[in-house]
Amino acid sequence: MKSILILGATSDVAVATARRFAEEKYTILLAARDKDNMTRIASDIAIRTQTDVRQVLFDAEDIDSHARFYSSLGMTPDVTVCVFGYLGEQQRAEHDWAEASKIIRVNYTGAVSILSIVANDYARLGKGTIVGISSVAGERGRQSNYFYGSAKAGFTAFLSGLRNRMVMRGVHVVTVKPGFINTKMTAGMPLPKPITAEPVQLGSAIFKAVAKKKNVIYVLPIWRIIMLIIRNIPEGIFKKLKL
Repeated sequence: MKSILILGATSDVAVATARRFAEEKYTILLAARDKDNMTRIASDIAIRTQTDVRQVLFDAEDIDSHARFYSSLGMTPDVTVCVFGYLGEQQRAEHDWAEASKIIRVNYTGAVSILSIVANDYARLGKGTIVGISSVAGERGRQSNYFYGSAKAGFTAFLSGLRNRMVMRGVHVVTVKPGFINTKMTAGMPLPKPITAEPVQLGSAIFKAVAKKKNVIYVLPIWRIIMLIIRNIPEGIFKKLKL
């Protein structure tokens, strides 16, 4: 029976992903720091899908604990999905290093730390799939979220390099670039519905990407066109836009 480790398991996207893989009878390993919420989610998925759902505490920011956390699993999951993230507040981060640091630490440093540990284990075994949830925000810095965007840009580059390193070792790496997602993290934001994905769409897209060994996916294809346009706006014009 195959297994999947979901890092940041209490987010809306994580729950949707766990449910989709549970439907295929994967053993589900949920990892998060909110124990009570994780327990509720695990119970719900187990009842709905009649599959094995396990829980383990994990803190993305506590980098020193990552090696111990992974060793404590007692098994090597077939798939590892890094879902956790922190949007943060751009305007606050511009003047408060604690906020800026947290955005970088969660979205880049924490993700790179734990996935490096997973990758080394997968390389040793010669198999495994790593999925990283990055963002279209990392494709070009914008004044409205450049702390978050820069962290995601770094994460995208990390996943690309990791994929390049791992391909000859039998390990596959998938980069997922969602656009807008209707989640608790974006609640209250005026998101345009035609280009906003639901968590269940991400869960399905991630499952398909793993099954088909995709390299980079945009959950809604229209975002590939949108970002192509944004990337090609001349810098002299782009820097004057309010984006």
